[in-house]
Amino acid sequence: MPHSPPSSPLSTAAAPMVVDGHAHVFLKDMPLAGTRRYAPSHDATPADYLGLLDAHRVTHGVLVQPSFLGTGNDYLLAALRAHPQRLRGVVMLDPQTDEVELAALNTAGVVGVRLNLVGQPLPDLDAPQWQGFLARLKALDWHLELHRQAADLPPLLDAALRAGCRIVVDHFGRPDAGQAQADPGFAALLQRAASGRVWVKLSAAYRNGPDANAARACASQLLTAFGPERLVWGSDWPHTQHEQLADYGTSLAALTDWVPDAAQRARILGATAAELFHLPAFPQS
Repeated sequence: MPHSPPSSPLSTAAAPMVVDGHAHVFLKDMPLAGTRRYAPSHDATPADYLGLLDAHRVTHGVLVQPSFLGTGNDYLLAALRAHPQRLRGVVMLDPQTDEVELAALNTAGVVGVRLNLVGQPLPDLDAPQWQGFLARLKALDWHLELHRQAADLPPLLDAALRAGCRIVVDHFGRPDAGQAQADPGFAALLQRAASGRVWVKLSAAYRNGPDANAARACASQLLTAFGPERLVWGSDWPHTQHEQLADYGTSLAALTDWVPDAAQRARILGATAAELFHLPAFPQS
């Protein structure tokens, strides 16, 4: 794994709040989902993660339930309860989850629900069950997080927009590696920026192919379409299946490459993330 120094390339004076909007915690011996694309061979503990945040002067983190754990969110929830001022969570849930359970999760620090649909059948988000579930998310001001290749995003985005909830799209929108910013699905994502209710994570460009120039071009188009008000950054720690390509420091440094303007980075890392993820203004112990 590449080595990086512990210092952050971002000025904490310019951005006193620095939010990592996408990371995972798990233990390798935890029960795994029956349908999965990956099984971990190592642990990624909250203590490990918080140590990286401290080393890189990152003030807050958002833990996202990994797909291989399915709806077993207990480990993530325990981390949120142990660090309520510093961490927020995005869980995986059955769409039948009712208001009572959602309210308890909200109290625990959950701010969204993830649909990791890579390799999965596409759900009909216009179906009554899903529209009802999305309405319950909207009532809590949670977001729906979508992880799917760009080509399949348009119907998912449109159905979620009809429900009125906020939407967060993972990993640049997952444009095709051979097309990058020319992917029609990516172009459709850019068009949905006008809705005012879609955010995109600048994270894990390595999941979209090895071309750094393509990642830079996609980031530029996302910044033009969405502005720093609806982009967030995520480390994607611990970089599952791509550990040899990145570590925490290289993931953080990539944002400077994607967003050269320091004021825009400060907005992405600070105010935008704080509002989307319901975070306090400053870190507390």
